[in-house]
Formats: sequence, C-alpha cells, structure tokens
Amino acid sequence: MADILSMGELLIDFTPSGTGPDGQMLFARNPGGAPANVAVQARRAGVSAGFLGCVGDDMFGRFLFDTLKECGIDVTGLALDGEYATSLAFVQLNEQGDRDFSFYRAPGADTRLDAGKVDKKLIDDCRVLCFGSLLLTAEPARSSVPSLVDYARAHGKITAYDPNWRPPLWASRDKGVAAMGSLLGKADIVKISEEELALLSGKTDMEAGAAELLGQGVRLVVVTLGAKGCAAYTPGFALHRNTYDTQVRDTTGSGDSFFGALLSRIVLSGCRPDELSGEALRDILDFANAAGAVCATKMGAIPAIPYTDDIELCQRTTPFLVI
Repeated sequence: MADILSMGELLIDFTPSGTGPDGQMLFARNPGGAPANVAVQARRAGVSAGFLGCVGDDMFGRFLFDTLKECGIDVTGLALDGEYATSLAFVQLNEQGDRDFSFYRAPGADTRLDAGKVDKKLIDDCRVLCFGSLLLTAEPARSSVPSLVDYARAHGKITAYDPNWRPPLWASRDKGVAAMGSLLGKADIVKISEEELALLSGKTDMEAGAAELLGQGVRLVVVTLGAKGCAAYTPGFALHRNTYDTQVRDTTGSGDSFFGALLSRIVLSGCRPDELSGEALRDILDFANAAGAVCATKMGAIPAIPYTDDIELCQRTTPFLVI
C-alpha cells in the first residue's frame, strides 16, 4: 500500500557534467520525470509512495526501475515495455541554474500506460493520486490518464495535478493547452507555475487565474514563484510564503521536490485540502519551500531530492529569501 501513488513519465535526465579533455560537453545520466521525482520526495519526507507508469525494457528502463525500487518506491505498477524505448531528456542550464530541455521521445514507453491493464487495487489502496499532463501526448496513455483519475475520484481519493508545460512535446501550443486544461476539473490540488497559470486560465493576474481554477472545482491552487516562493489559494483564503535563501546550482526537480513535500505533509495532516486551516497550510508551504530550496543546491533530480532531516535543517538555519 502506498499513501501517495504517482502516475506519469519516468525518464532519463542527461544533465551537464563539465567537459572532457577535448572540451566537449559531458552529460551525466540521472533518473528523472516529474511524477517519479514527486514519489521519491514523498518517500524521503516520511510517507509511503508508489509509481504507476511504463518504461522501456532497455538499459535505461531497467536502471530506472531499479532506482525507484532502491529509493523505497512501490514499483508494482511500473511496467517494462519491450516495443518502445525509454524517454530521454537532455538538460541545459543557464548561469542562474534554470533549465531548458531537449526530448527524445517519439513516443516513449511512458505513453504506453494502459488503464485496462492497470491493477486498480493500487488506486484503491492509496490516499493521493498524483498525475501530470505529459502522458496525454499519445495513446493509450492519452485516454488512460483521465480514466484512472476519474476512478480515483469516484473512490474518494485526493487527486493532485501538476500541468508541467513542456512545449516541445506537443504538436502545437493550442493542442497542448487544451489537453492540459482538460485535467484541471479532475484535480483537488493543482501545483502550477505562474506561466502555466496564465496559460491555462487565460488571466494575467495571478489571483484572477487562481479564482478561475477554483471555479472549476480545484480545492487548493499552489503557484510556484521561483525565488519569490509560492502562493496558495483556497475557496476561503490565500497565502504567500517566501522560500529559503540557498545557493542554487540546478533547479531540475526542485518543483517536484516542492510538490512531493507538500503532498507528504497533507497526507500526514490527515486532512483533505479544503479542511486545512491557514496555519496548517502555512507550515506545509514552508516545509515544501525548504524541500525545493535544498534540492536546488545539488545537481540532477532524484539524486538531489532531500530527506526530512535536511529539509528541517534548512528551515532552522537558513533565512528566508526576500525579493
């Protein structure tokens, strides 16, 4: 049984790793994929976590399978597909540690998730089903994701959505936005960037954009703001929390770390998102901000995801970053 079941892509992030003797850029193989990162962070923050998805039955897919298993993730729902290759992403970083991606996925094995082959008991036994939008780029996952989310909602599970806008993976901007927007009304919690919020709500004002999502039935909208921390909106109140002033090296996975930490604390609270008090949500956001801030001090995604002790140390010893 997993408290948090994370559904979606699992892939290889090739991250910059210096240069070779001839001056050519080197890349390190790192396990990644937003839903997988969320699962690992939830596990390292003290709750049980499982993964639901597909990878290729190749050297990369088997590496990813073993990595999640070694991280304590329940991999019962992770299938190895012999016909499609594991997806790859090459990451470029600017001087601030922010990322740009080049994907090799046409389509990848991650899009082979088939609701008809999924053991629904994995969803029956979880408390939170976390999902993203990237599996909507190809069938059968395009149909499977909403079907499985609907099943989770029908059985009383908390649903948590990260739209995770990646323009290169969509045939067109309009198709990508429409597909991402189709999942909003199925989510109790949405973790979203300021850019994604404007894209999906059609509103340039953040409060108006959050109100648009709340109007679609979302119970908690959390907007990540990078160095400015985060803002949270519920039907009853709104909060802004600053993040922590750590030395950023690589932001790959830091948003996923934030989300996994947030979901872990919601599970531990025993509350549904619309039952959280302002004080409880403030503490949850501070913990999530610290997780993302610590993650960004290291290279890669899963290798950089912190444990509870490291997160709490950051909270005790690191000042807030005020911009």
